[in-house]
This record gives sequence, C-alpha cells and structure tokens, in this order.
Amino acid sequence: MYEHSGEFSNTFVLFSTLAVIVLLVIFRSFRILWEYERGVVFTLGRFWKVKGPGLILVFPIIQKMVRVDLRLVVLDIPTQEVISRDNVSLQVNAVLYFRVIDAQKAIINVEDFFEATSQLAQTTLRSVLGQHELDVILAERDKLNASLQRILDEQTETWGIKVRNVEIKQVDINESMIRAIAKQAEAERDRRAKVIHAEGEFQASENLLKAAQVLAKQPQTMVLRYLQTLSIIAEENNSTIVFPLPIELMPMIESLTKGKKE
Repeated sequence: MYEHSGEFSNTFVLFSTLAVIVLLVIFRSFRILWEYERGVVFTLGRFWKVKGPGLILVFPIIQKMVRVDLRLVVLDIPTQEVISRDNVSLQVNAVLYFRVIDAQKAIINVEDFFEATSQLAQTTLRSVLGQHELDVILAERDKLNASLQRILDEQTETWGIKVRNVEIKQVDINESMIRAIAKQAEAERDRRAKVIHAEGEFQASENLLKAAQVLAKQPQTMVLRYLQTLSIIAEENNSTIVFPLPIELMPMIESLTKGKKE
C-alpha cells in the first residue's frame, strides 16, 4: 500500500512539473507588440514573417522574434572636423531625423541599423561640406540640408530606413578666421560705398553737362544764374564781398537793363 502511494506521489509530481513547464512555455509564447512596434520572426534561423501590432504567438526554442520600433528617431550627429573647399577648418554638428519603414530589411540587411546610420551620417556630413567653400556653407544651409537628406536617404534605402530631414545646427570657426571674415566684410562695404559714390558723381556730371548745354543756348540765363549766386552769398555773409564781373557778361547785363527801362 505504501509502495502504491509512493508511485502515485512521484507520478503526480512529474505531471505537475510537466504542467508547469507547459504553462510557462505557453505563457512565454504570447507576445504583445505596441502600435508602433513590429516583430521580425525567425523559424529555425530562417526569416518567417513580420508580425504585429497586438497579441502574437511565438513558439519558444524553434522561433525567435526581434522587436523593431517604427517611430521617428532623432539622431544627434557629433561635432565633425571639416575642411572646406577653400581650406578653412570648421567644427560642424547636425541632427538627423529618420524612421524604419521596412522592419525585415532593418534587421536582416544590417547588423545595427542605428549605429550604421549614425556613422554614415558623420562621413556624409564631412564629405558634402568639404566640397563647398565657407561662404556657401554659411549662406546656403537649406540647399546643403536637402543635399545631405537626399544622399543619406538613397544609401539607407537598402536598410529599410527613410531619412526625413537633416539640419546643420552649428558651424564654428576659429578666431583668426572670424577676424579675416570681418575684414573682408569691411572691405566689401568700402568697395560698395566707393561704387555708389562714383555712380553719384557720374550721374551728377551728366546733369551738369545737360545744364551747360541749356545755358549755352540761352546766354541770358547765365547772367541770371550769376546774379542769383551773388544774392545767396550776400544773404549768408554779412561782410562786404567784392566779386569781379566778367567782361563777357557786360553786354548781357546792358541788354537786360535796357529791356527793363523800355
């Protein structure tokens, strides 16, 4: 009787252990994926399918699932040492926005898509900016951002990644270069001022030429202009000023005087 009881106890323990193991296996077989997640499932090492979101079943031992986050990732590109086309040393950093659009490619085609994208962004930033001069880098960031985005998006397409945007955040240059740029800007302002002054002188000379041609056609206007100038000088100065009267103006003055008497 005791022997039968011992056998029953051993059998009960065995079945209980097996039941617990089965329950654990079943419990571990169910996975929950959030709306922004996908599960890349492998069966015996071979790709099977992409599952999710929601409750999914993954058989332990024979199957393995890798979670992939599909949300937009903001990647800060560390400061890079860049030599521009005109041999200026720059310190440039940027930010990259990307997301996974194909979970299968992101897991199978590259070992670590996040690290791979980060390294590719750093090398591309140095390569693209190195092809442009300093003035272009400082003044045309929008074009450079678009160029970086296009190049990165083309190269990460095989990884199942979509690059949404690239923004150059800051461009730092050394103090000596800042002073050189300031001198260049000052020289440019001086050049523009001289050009504007020269254009003004040219326009004034054209107007003076036209005025001289008009005065030459009407000699009487020269006398009136001379007298007007004397009147202005007399108003501005209280002292007595003696001006020699040109001999060639005497006939004009006499004719004007006779005209008024008549």
